[in-house]
Amino acid sequence: MASDYKKEFKDFYLPSKKPQLVTVPKMQFVAVRGKGNPNDEDGEYKTAVAVLYGVSYTLKMSKMGDHRIEGYFNYVVPPLEGFWWQEKDGALAAGFDYSDKSSLKWISAIRLPDFVTQKDFDWAKERAGVKKGLDCSRAELFTLEEGLCVQIMHIGSYDDEPASVKAMHDFAAQEGWQLDFSATRLHHEIYLSDPRKTPAEKLKTVIRHPVRKGV
Repeated sequence: MASDYKKEFKDFYLPSKKPQLVTVPKMQFVAVRGKGNPNDEDGEYKTAVAVLYGVSYTLKMSKMGDHRIEGYFNYVVPPLEGFWWQEKDGALAAGFDYSDKSSLKWISAIRLPDFVTQKDFDWAKERAGVKKGLDCSRAELFTLEEGLCVQIMHIGSYDDEPASVKAMHDFAAQEGWQLDFSATRLHHEIYLSDPRKTPAEKLKTVIRHPVRKGV
């Protein structure tokens, strides 16, 4: 059977609809950085997502070709994720304005198994570019250790996320934790539903924010 991170690591992919603390270990991803409204049909985001899936499935299906990856095991490609932020006067903004999507900056990502090396990743970028006609030059092997975070399972439209975010922040404050956003600790979303097939009110999205112990 194919390994499925969503089922094996439920703490990270299937949290409660109530806020909870989680310590997230180091993980690696195929990632593309960009900016702008993710809903723009001709924007950077749509192209980035195509590249992420192109590279991800090239690595997954490498078992069918000549490229052999040491330590490879069959797996389900994990869900799409996104790290999001906005800037004000050249610095990370303190808040998050959902109404101003054009100012968004993001790192769109899909988790990769630990057996993927830089050499394997470079091969997959080149292979996906040729086979799928994609410009994969902006794809990077991205490693992140999020550490301590507060998270929640948000059910509903992306535009309704502020209510879930407020619940997370209230919970963190009540438990004596402070938000800890930085250039490497960002608003994080994991998309468990396909918005093309799922009604907005039924979308499932993991929302995660970094925290630290309050003073």
